[in-house]
Formats: sequence, structure tokens, C-alpha cells
Amino acid sequence: MMAEIYSYTACRQLSELLLSIIFFHGSEYILAVAFHGRSNVTLKSLLISQNYLLAMFFSLVEYIVEVSLFPAWKEFWWISNFGVAMIVVGEIIRKMAIITAGRSFTHLIKINHEDHHKLITHGIYRFIRHPGYCGFFIWSVGTQIMLCNPVSTFAFAAVVWHFFATRIPYEEFFLRQFFGQEYEKYARTVPSGVPFVK
Repeated sequence: MMAEIYSYTACRQLSELLLSIIFFHGSEYILAVAFHGRSNVTLKSLLISQNYLLAMFFSLVEYIVEVSLFPAWKEFWWISNFGVAMIVVGEIIRKMAIITAGRSFTHLIKINHEDHHKLITHGIYRFIRHPGYCGFFIWSVGTQIMLCNPVSTFAFAAVVWHFFATRIPYEEFFLRQFFGQEYEKYARTVPSGVPFVK
């Protein structure tokens, strides 16, 4: 069992997971500080919740069980590398969303309109209405495909999709309050970026 956990495959895949998590959350925090100032940013900007930690813990449990009992499952490098590509693509989409929106991008849904809160429709927002959510969805599912974790791949996809399927309508309720017909027109022509969420 221990030999499998210290194998080249396990070391590489777990290292890739660790690096992708550190980069994702570290860059979220750095960009939040850059746009909103340190005094307006809390550790919530790292986007690490109890449910998120639990999901990652269970994905590691799945990985360790599978690499110990079925090590050949982890050797599908074309699947693992596809997961790495998803991580990179998801990261790029999300960070483009944050950089393009600037101060208008917040980790918490705004329920009151502020002067600096603008409707962003240029850059990546011309093609995806919620690129931040789209990027996170691709990134999170990619982490599990990279680990060749079949159970967690489906679990992450279902849980993250459900979260955004609930969050997007809630957020868009306030966006319609803030921007009225301008947002209505935008929402009719640009997809949400999350599969099956209008």
C-alpha cells in the first residue's frame, strides 16, 4: 500500500493537485487585495469553506483507496493530462473574469448597488455571462479528472453545478434590480457559462 502512495504516479498527481490548489487560492486572495485593498479583504477571499475542505478530503480518501487497491486506474495518463488541461483552462477563464471586472468582481454577492459596481460586458464577459463560475466549475472538476478519481469527478460536477444553479438566479435577481433592461438584454444574448443553467 505505502509503495503505491509513494510511487511516481501518486507523487506526480498529488503534487499537481497541491500546486493547483495553492495557486488557485493564493491568486484569488492576491487579486482581491489588489482590487479592493487589504482592509476590505478577509480570509473568505481564499474561497475555502468547510464544505470545500470536506470535498477535498473525500477526494484524497478516494485517491488513496484506489491507488492502493487498483493502481492501474491511476495510470491513464491521457485522462490525467486532460484534467491538468482543464485546471489550466479553468484557471485562465476565472482569472480573466476577475481581472476584466476589476473592482466589480466580488466573492460575496452584492445585494446593494455601489458606485463602482458596473455591468461588465466586454472582454471574456462578451462570451460568458458568469466566467468566474464557469472557470471554477472547469477547474474543480479538472482536479478530480487529473487524479483519475471517477467517484469524485461526478460528485464534484454535481455539487458544484447545483451550487451555481442556485447561486446564479439569486445573483441575477439583484443584477436585474441594479441594471434593469440593460442586464435583461445582456442575459438574453450571452450564455451563463455553466452547463444547463440559463
